[in-house]
Amino acid sequence: MHDDRPATSSPAANMATNMATGADAEEDRFLAALGQRVRGTRALRGMSRKVLSHTSGLSERYIAQLESGHGNVSIILLRRIAQAMGTRIDDLLPDNAASADWPVLRDLIAGAPPDKIAQVKAILSDGIASAASTRRVALIGLRGAGKSTLGRIAAQRLGWPFIELDHEIERAAGVSITEVFGLYGQEGYRRLEQSELRRLIGEPGPMLIATGGGIVAEPLTFDLVLSSCFTIWLKASPEEHMQRVRDQGDLRPMRDDRSAMQELRAILLSREPLYARARAIVDTGGLDAEKAADRLIDVIRRNTA
Repeated sequence: MHDDRPATSSPAANMATNMATGADAEEDRFLAALGQRVRGTRALRGMSRKVLSHTSGLSERYIAQLESGHGNVSIILLRRIAQAMGTRIDDLLPDNAASADWPVLRDLIAGAPPDKIAQVKAILSDGIASAASTRRVALIGLRGAGKSTLGRIAAQRLGWPFIELDHEIERAAGVSITEVFGLYGQEGYRRLEQSELRRLIGEPGPMLIATGGGIVAEPLTFDLVLSSCFTIWLKASPEEHMQRVRDQGDLRPMRDDRSAMQELRAILLSREPLYARARAIVDTGGLDAEKAADRLIDVIRRNTA
C-alpha cells in the first residue's frame, strides 16, 4: 500500500536544520555589516575604490563585492585592506561594538604605566570588592585538577558554601552545559559564565567557587575572577589530569591515547601562563584527595583572614 503522506523529520533533524539556517543568515548579516564598515572607513579616509585598489593590490571589483556584502573575504585580504586605509583590522569588524571613544582609550591604555592601568580597572569594575578584602576564593585549573573534589572537601571543613560555576550556568540556562554549547555556542556559554560570575561575587559572605578550565580564555571574565576573588591554581601534571578524568568515569580520552595526551599537553602549555596569574598555586601532584585538601585549606586560611 502506497503512503502519500509527506515524510516528517525528527525533532533533532529539524533543530539542526533551523540552527544551520540561522547560522547562514547570521553570516550574511555579518558580511553585510563588514561591507558597510569597509565602505564607511574608505569614505572617512576620502579614498576612492580605485585608490584603495591601487594601495591594497586588490581589484576594484573585489572591493565592490566586499562592500556590498557579497565578498567572503579572507583574514589576509582584510588585513591588506585595513593597512591600505591606515586602520586596525579589528576596527573593521562589525562585532566590535565599542564606543566612538574606544580608539583613543585603547591608545592611551597601550602607553600607560601599570599603576595607571590598575586605577582604570578599579574604576571600571564598578566597585566590586577586591580579592584582598574578601573571603571569596576561586579555584582555577585544567579539567582533572581537583577543583570539584578538593573544593567540596575544603568548603565543608571551612564551613563555607561551595559553588560550581558550571552548575550555576546550567541552572540559569535551564539546560545542561552540553546543550548550552549546542544551542548558543561558545560565545553564548561565555556570556552566561560572566553573568553568573558577576551575580555570585555580588553576594555577601564567604564562598569557594570552582570555575571551568577554560575561564582563562575569556580576558574580561578571568580578570573579574582575579580582581574579585583570591584565586588559586590547582596544578598537576598532564598524566595526572588524564588519569583523574578517566577515574571519574569519562573514557573518551582513552579512544586515542596518544593524540589525546598531545592535545592535553598543548592546552596546558597554552594556559599555564594564564593559570600562573593566580595569587597562589597548590601543586596536587602525587597527593591523595585528603592531603591535597589539607594543603589547599592551609593556603586559604593563611590568605583570607
